[in-house]
Amino acid sequence: MGGLEDEEPASKRMKVSSEKLKGLSNGLSVVEPLGGSSRDLMARPLQSEGDSGDVIGSKGVIKRVEFVRIIANALYSLGYKKTGAYLEEESGIPLHSPAVNVLMQQIHDGKWDESVETLQTIGLSDENIVKAASVLVLEQKFFELVERDKVTEALRTLRTEIAPHQINEKRIRELSSCLVSPSMRAQANSSCQRSAKAKSRTQLLEELQKLLPASLMIPEKRLEHLVERALLLQRDACTFHNSLNKEMSLYTDHDCGKNQIPSQTLQVLQDHSDEVWFLQFSHNGKYLASSSSDRSAIIWEVDLNGRISLKHRLLGHEQPVSLVSWSSDDSQLLTCGVEEAVRRWDVTSGECLHVYEKAGFGLVSCGWFPDGKHILAGVSDKSICMWELDGNELEGWKGQRTLKISDLEITNDGKKIISICRDTAILLLDRELNVDKLIEEDQIITSFQLSKDNKFLLVNLLNQEIHLWNLEGEAEIVTTYTGHKRTRFVIRSCFGGLDQAFIASGSEDSLVYIWHRGTGEVIEALEGHSGSVNCVSWNPTNPHMLASASDDHTIRIWGLRELDDVVKFKNTEQYSSSNGNGPNGVHYSNGGTS
Repeated sequence: MGGLEDEEPASKRMKVSSEKLKGLSNGLSVVEPLGGSSRDLMARPLQSEGDSGDVIGSKGVIKRVEFVRIIANALYSLGYKKTGAYLEEESGIPLHSPAVNVLMQQIHDGKWDESVETLQTIGLSDENIVKAASVLVLEQKFFELVERDKVTEALRTLRTEIAPHQINEKRIRELSSCLVSPSMRAQANSSCQRSAKAKSRTQLLEELQKLLPASLMIPEKRLEHLVERALLLQRDACTFHNSLNKEMSLYTDHDCGKNQIPSQTLQVLQDHSDEVWFLQFSHNGKYLASSSSDRSAIIWEVDLNGRISLKHRLLGHEQPVSLVSWSSDDSQLLTCGVEEAVRRWDVTSGECLHVYEKAGFGLVSCGWFPDGKHILAGVSDKSICMWELDGNELEGWKGQRTLKISDLEITNDGKKIISICRDTAILLLDRELNVDKLIEEDQIITSFQLSKDNKFLLVNLLNQEIHLWNLEGEAEIVTTYTGHKRTRFVIRSCFGGLDQAFIASGSEDSLVYIWHRGTGEVIEALEGHSGSVNCVSWNPTNPHMLASASDDHTIRIWGLRELDDVVKFKNTEQYSSSNGNGPNGVHYSNGGTS
């Protein structure tokens, strides 16, 4: 019986001879010369695309010929040359026409005059493309003559072959300079640098491939491009997308679902003895810093398994600590007491390195310049001051520059300082141009945060709205987020998730709210805290880790809602380091300066 009838006709099972393999297209690789001159190889049309069976797929939009040619192109790109040749043979659909094969062989062999002649025969209807392609070929001829020190022949090629094509005068001068000064060749064209000829000619084929119509020479890695584009379109259409690209698969359509949003409490940190007002992950995601009404700040360490433990307790402030700010390299931390002083700490040792004060005034906010050598602080007289790390005051911006309750941000290039300058306006101070730009709201502003790319500003308002401002060009509101509660306290929100695709915020109803950044839709309202949630921070290197700070004296660490995580949480929900030395040798720092 033999099961399935697998005895194919001889014509189907016969192996392609090695000579036939050589004669088939193979992407940008070399092919055996075909008989006859290029004059006899006027471009023959590829297999008709109007015959029956010319379309495949359930939607009837994929042309069989194009599909097969693109697969063959992909096989050659991946190095599967024999398989690509077999596909061409069995399907009867060549990757390239005979004329294009001849052109590729001529270029590989350095037969420049014949290549220019063949360009006239491969079916190009646009004379501008023919001219541009011819110039590319002739320039290659020119450069190789120069490399071989055949200056007279190179000059003749420039004058009698390239110049008549009427390319711009600047390019002619650049090419001429190669004859006068060989050191200027690289400025005229990178391919004139000394390298293997085969490599240089392959680069020429790649340039021609971009110039010629795709129906003649399919762009390299076209299938990869199409598949990648399809995956990215699926990713962009995924409302809850919060997984790394490496987790996407070709085997199934991509759909994250809500399980990729951190929504399960994995840890409760209980080391503060009063309301926790502020917290922020370090740029590298390895640390979390929190500040509290208990007049302390804490540096927490995130281990490789996502477990967070107390590293240093920072003591020394005489008032509640309202803000913290990480240096760009995460080696140091600033803490700001309420209308008091700003302290700078070493993250490794927990030592207080310097205390910054302004005689007769209190400091209300703080921030780092990107260079890590200067710090900024908002002052209670509504000005902004800048210091060197050693405490030397450099300059200040007086007038209505900040409020007693204000956030402070500096753009990544260090050129703009952002602060709330009055109840309903945010100041964008351009240090270089010394120009003020205002973002004005109709409601009182309570806090704001700048996006990682510095293109957007998230603004919290008194009327229980959060506005997303686009700062490029004329600043404008692009999305509004609602649903959270705010009546009495300063509530802070943040960007977060993969590519900062989500917005999270605290709320006075003890919930943590998460919105889709683009649509403004509430996708989660997380329960767990028993007091107002004052601040949230999303780990910038782990899209599945979110932290929240509350008036209930705790910090909650949120992760993915998975069975293993739930079990971990049940076993460790009451985790808290001791009031003396904690796990892993953590210890207090007394805040004294060295």
